[in-house]
Amino acid sequence: MKIYTVGGAVRDQLLGLPVKDHDHVVVGATPEDMLRQGFRPVGKDFPVFLHPKTQEEYALARTERKTAPGYRGFVFHTAPDVTLEDDLVRRDLTINAIARAEDGTLTDPFGGMQDIENKIFRHVSDAFGEDPVRILRLARFAARFDGFTVAPATMALMRRMVDDGEVDALVAERVWQEVAKGLMESHPSRMLTVLQDCGALAHIMGEIAISERLLQVIDHAAAQGHDLPVRFAALLLRLPKDAIEQLSERLRVPNECRELAVMAAREREHVNGALALGAEAIVSLCERCDGLRKPQRFAQLLQAVACDGLVAGDFPQAVRLQGGLDAARGVNAGALAHGCAEPKRIPEVIHAARVAAVQAFLAQA
Repeated sequence: MKIYTVGGAVRDQLLGLPVKDHDHVVVGATPEDMLRQGFRPVGKDFPVFLHPKTQEEYALARTERKTAPGYRGFVFHTAPDVTLEDDLVRRDLTINAIARAEDGTLTDPFGGMQDIENKIFRHVSDAFGEDPVRILRLARFAARFDGFTVAPATMALMRRMVDDGEVDALVAERVWQEVAKGLMESHPSRMLTVLQDCGALAHIMGEIAISERLLQVIDHAAAQGHDLPVRFAALLLRLPKDAIEQLSERLRVPNECRELAVMAAREREHVNGALALGAEAIVSLCERCDGLRKPQRFAQLLQAVACDGLVAGDFPQAVRLQGGLDAARGVNAGALAHGCAEPKRIPEVIHAARVAAVQAFLAQA
């Protein structure tokens, strides 16, 4: 039995990047061998085990065969006679098909180290074309790794996959998982560009029209270190509400991302024009956005709109609106409700008090 570290851990070490996760391939072993050494089985489709101490994943070397469209249509085969090269050839990119033995020796049968040096994404074999998730993963890697380009043959293969309908077989949750990861990388614009170049973007996020401005906006959101809902909202900020709802429903986008994106698109012009808004309009905006109950989401709204303006420093509109919200939230609504003799007038009384508080804030600003 021989154990090798494979995949991202080897790639990132060669790139001089921090190594987050370690994946291992075990050659020459059976599931029974792993159990005898204390490993705990967790794999459903093929034998994967957790190390008894480190809890890192150890997978038996395997081959696979395509049996149906989509990324789930595979049959896997594991046996002690499956070689390391047999396992590596099924991987997506050459830079992910390098193995490191326990003594540090590297096995690189497909030129991954050269492609790392030349900053090229290149598929290992035509098996790449059998799994449409690999298009999304490559696009996500493009957003992460600075300066990498897609090999012409690999781009041609991805275009054929799109033309053959492989992308249409993707499960919505998996698409969102990869898109969300890509949005959280340092240059998400590169993910969008790769998806557009191979034709996949029209199939998974057809509502989005790529422009130089949009690419700048989403990279600006990343440069500011914003969280996923803000980046998603910045990406869709200029789309109609119906288009945002449609895309979010199709990809099963989490509610916090969908709701912020819809709100930001709806309120973009109001936020941008906040310097001209009076106390009444500011309170109405805060109430409409439920900012009094959800101030953090209101702050995210302001961040998303600021990204659309490519604002890196102070955003005066945000300062004005955030100050107004803080003033309105400072009103003791409970005390006002308790002291109101006419229950029907409680909302009116609270609203008026908030307007007065915001007026006082604006007078001091």
